[in-house]
This record gives sequence, structure tokens and C-alpha cells, in this order.
Amino acid sequence: MSLLEVKNLRIEYPSRHGVHAAVKSLSFSIERGEIVGVVGESGAGKSTVGNAVIDLLSPPGKVASGDVYLDGDKISGLSSEEMRKIRGSKIGFIFQDPMTSLNPLFTVEQQITETILTNLKVTKAEAYTRAISLMEQVGIPEPELRIKQYPHQFSGGMRQRVVIAIALSGEPDLIIADEPTTALDVSIQDQILTLIRNLCIEKNVGCMLVTHDMGVVSNVTDRVAVMYRGDLVEIGTTEQVLSRPNHPYTKSLISAVPRSDVKLSRFPLVSYIEEAHELTKLDVKTHWLGQSEDQRSYTGALLQVENVNLRFTTKDSFFESRREYVQASNNVSFEIYEGETFGLVGESGSGKSTIARVIAGLYPPNSGKVTFEGIDLTALKSEKERRPMRRQMQMVFQNPYSSMNPRMKIFDIIAEPIRFHKLSDNEAQTRQIVHDLLDHVGLGRAASVKYPHEFSGGQRQRISIARALATRPRLLICDEPTSALDVSVQAQILNLLKDLQDELNLTMLFISHDLPVIRQMCDRIGVMRQGTLLEVSPTEQLFTAPQHEYSKHLIDLMPEFKGMSQEGLKLA
Repeated sequence: MSLLEVKNLRIEYPSRHGVHAAVKSLSFSIERGEIVGVVGESGAGKSTVGNAVIDLLSPPGKVASGDVYLDGDKISGLSSEEMRKIRGSKIGFIFQDPMTSLNPLFTVEQQITETILTNLKVTKAEAYTRAISLMEQVGIPEPELRIKQYPHQFSGGMRQRVVIAIALSGEPDLIIADEPTTALDVSIQDQILTLIRNLCIEKNVGCMLVTHDMGVVSNVTDRVAVMYRGDLVEIGTTEQVLSRPNHPYTKSLISAVPRSDVKLSRFPLVSYIEEAHELTKLDVKTHWLGQSEDQRSYTGALLQVENVNLRFTTKDSFFESRREYVQASNNVSFEIYEGETFGLVGESGSGKSTIARVIAGLYPPNSGKVTFEGIDLTALKSEKERRPMRRQMQMVFQNPYSSMNPRMKIFDIIAEPIRFHKLSDNEAQTRQIVHDLLDHVGLGRAASVKYPHEFSGGQRQRISIARALATRPRLLICDEPTSALDVSVQAQILNLLKDLQDELNLTMLFISHDLPVIRQMCDRIGVMRQGTLLEVSPTEQLFTAPQHEYSKHLIDLMPEFKGMSQEGLKLA
């Protein structure tokens, strides 16, 4: 008898335009002690299956037919009260977006201990001790201090670790992990996956691992299920599916995985997808996009970061001596030259995004300075002085949905910086610019009349890039721009950024925990840990002969994709 058995599952979303079948007649099983990876495009139905198993489908979604069994007992069709007893105690769920699955009004301690007290017969003291132990297991430093804090005081990767700790706290028989390592660097990713792997082996726990990271699939899973548009197109052992795929979609998906062993000029695309996005090429020499008035003949480094220090208050007090701080950046210094892509890597909480926000002017540093074309940005005091410089530096944030106003149409989202900086002569020109930008990022001008919620994650990230380009920046700051995207959409976005850099001579600061992506995108790389920049090296030198011990540690932990070679896929 299987731990989890899904039989002929069909999930539908009715609307006024008809019924959309998100999952069509899906059948699979998970044994005790087994990890089954579920991969596929965004929108393939991977997360929908996990939500259906624990009866958390978003309305108006519903299970139209099929059954779900846990340890031989049918759990599909149970009442809300009956399912509440199963969630947490028998099935633990790791959600993809940690910020939306954590309550911002409660401390981490309250949220972890609540789950423990609900599912286990323990005292409050025992629940607290167990919560501290779980935080240590998922790699959160200083757990006694951090457990008293609120979710907004954690980085994205730290919040993901808290969510994982909550999912494991009820000692479930089955873990459904929906992109559990999306926001995590390789060291913590390795720690989390080892923890899940050991749970499956030692406690006979089953795991359904939904992920777009083929390296994780290759290294952790026992079997792999490949989904495409609601259908299960292939399932088998990990070695068989990744090395000898049968379905053309599986072959195409594997071909788009970023190489970690060699640098390529472009990312291979998933050719099986029927709606391949063709990007409109513009003559940037004559087009508005390439005619920035701020092109100066500056010969030095375009951007210089010099001895930047920034600390955040973790415990406030009227008395200075009683205040507690965390050092987010510690004497960080580096430079970026025009047309170069400079990468920053390191653990979550290492200070990568903090440095990006200091450069963008979102955080004022406690000491040090940021110089752009010889101008000290930290010395600019008034908004009138800062505005021309801000226009030349734009940021693509990690979560494109939270960085957009859900009540604004896409046209107004992209037009807002154009209007704010008065970059067009009239509204007709603004409309033309917005339409051209949407064409250029492969969405088309028809997208301008829609709202953010009508787009997938990859499409929203394209909108974010179009908005960032709207001010004709010299420097583009990309903070984990592809962390939540599957490999096919990731390949499209990264190829787009490469094309834009070539066309516009863009300079980029590229922040990512995905080392294969960093290798493909960057000219030089800086390695950060606990707010300190440990090493800056040319890309190939870092990957072939890293100097610092921590850099060597990161490279060694990089998941190795044991799949079919690019040449083999072409021949298949």
C-alpha cells in the first residue's frame, strides 16, 4: 500500500469564459521513504496538485473527479474539520511564497509553537525547545534571538527556512514541498535538502517535491514526474527520466538547464513550447530607447562602492547601550565598469540585496560612499539632486508581483516612470514608448490593457524589466530576477537581459544564489558572507580556481545536474 495514491485526478477552474482543466486525469503514487520530484512549466499544474491533496485549492478551483488516498484512507471529499486534523499532523506543506504564508502580526515563536501545540501533545516549554531545535536544523543563526522577531525582520531565504521549520514541526508522514529552495543559496539549500532526505530515510516519511531546479531533482529525488499543461507526460526513475527521456517535452526541458561546467553565449530555449516568444528587435541607434541624454564620456569605473557599512536595529531602546544591531554590510568595496555584468553571490542574509538597495538609494549607509560617474550619491541631500541620478539606475526586484500596483493597468505601470521623470513630450509619445517596450520584451502591446494578476510569474518579470528600461538607465540592478521561474522562462528572461545589454550597452549588477546562472551571466563575481565581501574574481577564475575557502565551499555544494548532455539531446 502506497503512502499517497492519486487516482484519475481532474481539477477544473470554471469561469464565464468556460471551464479550464488545470489537471487532467492524473495518477501517481508516493511510497514511504521516497522523494518524488514534479517538474514542468509554470502553469503545468504542479502546485495545483499539491493544493488539491490537502484541499487548499483557490476558489473557484475544484476537484471535478478522481480520488486521493493517504495510507489507504480516502482523504478527498472530507469535510473542512476533518481535513484540518490531517494538515500539519499527517501532511506538512512547504509553501512557495514564505511572506504570504506567514502572519506579519505574530512573531516566529508564536507561529512555530502554535503548530507544535496543535499537532503534538507537549507543554509550552517543550514546544519552545522544539521550535529552537527546528530553527537550528534549518540553518537559522542565533535562534534564541531570531525566534522573538517578526517575519518582516527576516530576509527572503530566512523566511523560507521558517516556513520549512513550521512544516516539519508536526512530524508529518508526508511532506509536500512547493519550490522549497527557491529563495535559498546553495549552502542552505544543501542543508535543507539533506534534512528532508534524512527525514525520509530515518522516519520513513514520503515527500512530493515540486521544483523547477533540475539540479535539485537530479541530486535528491528517487523518481520524477514531468507535467505539461495538466497532463503527466512522463514518469520514471530519476536516472531514466533525466538521462534517457522519452517525451519530446522532457528532452526540450532538460536542454534549457543552465550549464555549470562551461559558459555559453546564450541559454538554450524549450523548443517544444508552442507559443515561443519572439522578441521585437529595435534599432536602438535611432530609437528613443537608445538615445539617453545622459551618455557622458566618463573613463573610470561607472559605479564605485567604497567601504559601505550599514547596520539594522534588532532591539531598540531609549538607552544607546541597550540597543542591539545586526551588521548587514561591513566595509564593502567594489567597482563596476560600463557594459560589464558584475555578480554578487552568497548566503541569504549575507547582505547582497542590502548593498543593491544602498546603491539604488533605498537605504542610506551608516558610513562609506557610492560613486556613480564620479558623483558621490551619498552626498546628495535633496530630492532635486538625487532625481537625475536615480533615473540612470533602475532595479528589477525579486518578486515582480509585490513590486507592482495590482490596481494599475500594465500601461500605467510602465508609463509611470516616464511621466515622473518627464521623458516624453506628450501622451501620444508615452503610449508609443510603452508599446515599443512591451514589444521589445516579448509581450506585445495588447498586454498594456491588462492587470498584473492576469500574467504568469515570467511575464510579470518581463513587465518589471520593461518598466526598469523606461527611464533609459545606464545601470540595471537585478535582484534575483529569475529565482521563482522555471528553466524555460528563466532562459527567455536571461537571453532578453543579454540582448538588452548588447543593444544598449547596459551595465548590470546581477544578484543571484543560482551559481550556474551567475556563471552564464557575469563577467566578474563578488562573494559575500555575513555582510563582508570575501573575494572578487573574474567569473571563470572563481569557478575553476576560487581563492577564498568559503568560495570553494559554495562551488563544491553546487548541485550537479546528472542529466542527458546537450549533444545527446540533439541526437535524441
